[in-house]
Amino acid sequence: HVQLVESGGGSVQTGGSLRLSCAASGGTSGNKYMGWFRQAPVKGREGVAVIRTGTPITFHADSVKGRFYISQDNAKNTVYLQMDSLKPEDSAMYYCAASFGPLLLPLSPAGYTYWGQGTQVTVS
Repeated sequence: HVQLVESGGGSVQTGGSLRLSCAASGGTSGNKYMGWFRQAPVKGREGVAVIRTGTPITFHADSVKGRFYISQDNAKNTVYLQMDSLKPEDSAMYYCAASFGPLLLPLSPAGYTYWGQGTQVTVS
Protein backbone atom coordinates (compact mmCIF):
# COMPACT_ATOMS: atom_id res chain seq x y z
CA HIS A 1 0.00 0.00 0.00
CA VAL A 2 1.52 3.28 -1.15
CA GLN A 3 1.20 6.45 0.91
CA LEU A 4 1.69 9.82 -0.78
CA VAL A 5 2.35 13.11 0.97
CA GLU A 6 2.33 16.38 -0.94
CA SER A 7 3.91 19.65 0.04
CA GLY A 8 4.84 22.97 -1.50
CA GLY A 9 1.53 24.57 -2.35
CA GLY A 10 0.68 28.15 -1.53
CA SER A 11 -0.29 31.51 -2.91
CA VAL A 12 1.67 33.30 -5.60
CA GLN A 13 1.20 36.18 -7.99
CA THR A 14 0.69 35.73 -11.72
CA GLY A 15 3.99 34.89 -13.36
CA GLY A 16 5.45 33.43 -10.19
CA SER A 17 6.76 29.95 -9.47
CA LEU A 18 6.12 27.14 -7.04
CA ARG A 19 7.55 23.66 -6.61
CA LEU A 20 5.41 20.83 -5.37
CA SER A 21 6.85 17.70 -3.80
CA CYS A 22 5.29 14.26 -3.43
CA ALA A 23 6.99 11.75 -1.16
CA ALA A 24 5.98 8.12 -1.54
CA SER A 25 6.32 5.43 1.10
CA GLY A 26 5.18 1.86 1.60
CA GLY A 27 5.30 -0.58 -1.31
CA THR A 28 7.29 1.80 -3.48
CA SER A 29 9.54 -0.79 -5.16
CA GLY A 30 9.15 -1.25 -8.87
CA ASN A 31 8.56 1.21 -11.65
CA LYS A 32 5.26 2.99 -11.51
CA TYR A 33 3.50 6.03 -12.81
CA MET A 34 3.51 8.98 -10.46
CA GLY A 35 1.92 12.22 -11.35
CA TRP A 36 0.13 15.39 -10.53
CA PHE A 37 -3.50 16.10 -11.05
CA ARG A 38 -5.52 19.17 -10.23
CA GLN A 39 -9.09 20.04 -9.52
CA ALA A 40 -10.59 23.51 -9.44
CA PRO A 41 -14.01 24.25 -7.94
CA VAL A 42 -16.89 22.93 -10.08
CA LYS A 43 -14.42 21.30 -12.46
CA GLY A 44 -13.36 17.71 -12.93
CA ARG A 45 -9.96 16.39 -11.95
CA GLU A 46 -7.45 16.73 -14.76
CA GLY A 47 -3.99 15.37 -15.37
CA VAL A 48 -1.14 17.87 -15.23
CA ALA A 49 2.09 15.87 -15.49
CA VAL A 50 3.12 12.26 -15.01
CA ILE A 51 6.45 10.48 -14.85
CA ARG A 52 7.31 6.83 -15.23
CA THR A 53 9.60 6.35 -12.25
CA GLY A 54 13.03 4.95 -12.99
CA THR A 55 12.81 6.16 -16.60
CA PRO A 56 13.01 9.55 -18.35
CA ILE A 57 9.49 9.14 -19.70
CA THR A 58 7.20 12.04 -18.85
CA PHE A 59 3.80 13.30 -19.92
CA HIS A 60 2.61 16.89 -19.65
CA ALA A 61 -0.82 18.33 -20.36
CA ASP A 62 -0.89 20.76 -23.27
CA SER A 63 -2.05 23.52 -20.96
CA VAL A 64 1.18 23.37 -18.93
CA LYS A 65 3.79 22.42 -21.53
CA GLY A 66 6.72 24.79 -21.42
CA ARG A 67 5.72 26.05 -17.96
CA PHE A 68 5.52 22.98 -15.69
CA TYR A 69 8.14 20.26 -15.39
CA ILE A 70 7.89 16.98 -13.56
CA SER A 71 11.01 15.33 -12.19
CA GLN A 72 11.99 12.60 -9.76
CA ASP A 73 14.52 11.69 -7.11
CA ASN A 74 14.44 7.91 -7.01
CA ALA A 75 16.68 7.73 -3.95
CA LYS A 76 14.09 9.73 -2.01
CA ASN A 77 11.03 8.17 -3.66
CA THR A 78 9.95 11.72 -4.38
CA VAL A 79 8.44 13.39 -7.42
CA TYR A 80 8.49 17.12 -7.99
CA LEU A 81 6.44 19.52 -10.06
CA GLN A 82 8.19 22.76 -10.91
CA MET A 83 5.58 25.31 -11.90
CA ASP A 84 6.75 28.48 -13.62
CA SER A 85 4.89 31.36 -15.26
CA LEU A 86 1.83 30.58 -13.18
CA LYS A 87 -1.54 31.88 -14.30
CA PRO A 88 -4.77 32.40 -12.36
CA GLU A 89 -6.29 29.47 -14.25
CA ASP A 90 -3.66 27.22 -12.66
CA SER A 91 -5.34 27.77 -9.29
CA ALA A 92 -6.62 24.46 -7.97
CA MET A 93 -6.09 21.71 -5.47
CA TYR A 94 -3.15 19.67 -6.69
CA TYR A 95 -3.04 15.97 -5.96
CA CYS A 96 -0.23 13.48 -6.26
CA ALA A 97 -1.18 10.02 -7.49
CA ALA A 98 0.51 6.70 -8.21
CA SER A 99 -0.28 3.65 -10.28
CA PHE A 100 1.61 0.44 -11.06
CA GLY A 101 -0.06 0.44 -14.45
CA PRO A 102 -0.26 -0.47 -17.22
CA LEU A 103 -1.87 2.74 -18.33
CA LEU A 104 -3.08 3.56 -21.81
CA LEU A 105 -3.76 7.17 -20.82
CA PRO A 106 -1.26 8.19 -18.15
CA LEU A 107 -2.80 11.67 -17.78
CA SER A 108 -6.25 10.28 -17.05
CA PRO A 109 -6.99 10.14 -13.30
CA ALA A 110 -9.08 7.01 -13.80
CA GLY A 111 -6.06 4.72 -13.83
CA TYR A 112 -4.65 5.76 -10.47
CA THR A 113 -5.10 3.81 -7.28
CA TYR A 114 -3.17 5.81 -4.73
CA TRP A 115 -3.81 9.47 -3.98
CA GLY A 116 -2.41 12.06 -1.64
CA GLN A 117 -4.50 14.52 0.36
CA GLY A 118 -3.78 17.43 -1.94
CA THR A 119 -2.11 20.81 -1.67
CA GLN A 120 -3.72 24.09 -2.63
CA VAL A 121 -2.21 26.37 -5.26
CA THR A 122 -3.65 29.85 -5.63
CA VAL A 123 -2.50 32.30 -8.30
CA SER A 124 -3.75 35.86 -8.20
